[in-house]
Amino acid sequence: MEFGTRLKEIRTSLNISQKELSEQAGLTLRTIQRIESNKVKPSRYSLKVISKIVNSDFSECAKSPDPIPYEINFNIKITNMNRLINDLKTLVKTHWKTILLLTLIVWLFTNYTEIKLGIVDAWSGK
Repeated sequence: MEFGTRLKEIRTSLNISQKELSEQAGLTLRTIQRIESNKVKPSRYSLKVISKIVNSDFSECAKSPDPIPYEINFNIKITNMNRLINDLKTLVKTHWKTILLLTLIVWLFTNYTEIKLGIVDAWSGK
């Protein structure tokens, strides 16, 4: 049985309205409604306050569930090699200046020390 359903049963058996429970717990009426309809899981604080009011132990609800492992897959399917080649050609045709500039910048960064030494040698007349 889910927590909200169990809380509703206990609350109705004690003849406490949702409004009374919300006022005693210091929570909004909407929060109590959402907890009882199992739309949200109560925080540990809310769980503690509610369990004091209804005089029930909800400690098993406070336990956090086991973490869910996440799996990320990256799959690239090339179904049409001609389309890929044509797309690459279009990319190069439309952005050749940007590609050239980026290539030049990468080359300058990778050869910075040699370029610097060449300039220093040329300046000093060696």
